[in-house]
Amino acid sequence: LSYTSFRFSDLQLDKARIKPTENVTVSFSVENTGKRDGDEVAQLYIRDVAASVTRPVRELKGFERVTLKAGEKRRVSFVLKPEHFGFLDGNMKFNVEAGEFQVFVNGGNGSGLESKFEVVR
Repeated sequence: LSYTSFRFSDLQLDKARIKPTENVTVSFSVENTGKRDGDEVAQLYIRDVAASVTRPVRELKGFERVTLKAGEKRRVSFVLKPEHFGFLDGNMKFNVEAGEFQVFVNGGNGSGLESKFEVVR
C-alpha cells in the first residue's frame, strides 16, 4: 500500500540465449510518478514455458524495496543464476533444461513488464 504511484519501464536482459551454466542480468527502471515520496517493492518472477515436469506458472526469484522521492527514477537489477531456473528432477538431481523462460517484473499493483530468454545446450 502506498500513497503514490509507480511506473516500471525499460526492461532489459543482458543475454537472450544462455548456456545452462550462465547467468542472466535483468534490469529495469522504477519511477515514482506521484506527488509523494514512497516505497515500492520490485518483484522478479520467471516461468519455464515448456518444462518436462509441472512447475508453477510464476516463480518469485527476487524482490527489492525501492525508496523514491516524488518524480525520482532508479534502475534496479537482479542476476538470475542457474539455481534460479533449474529444478530437482525425479531422481533428485539438479537439472537446468533447455528451453524458453519468461521473465516478469512488477510491483504491488500487479501490472508490469515481460521479456524472455532461452537456455540452449
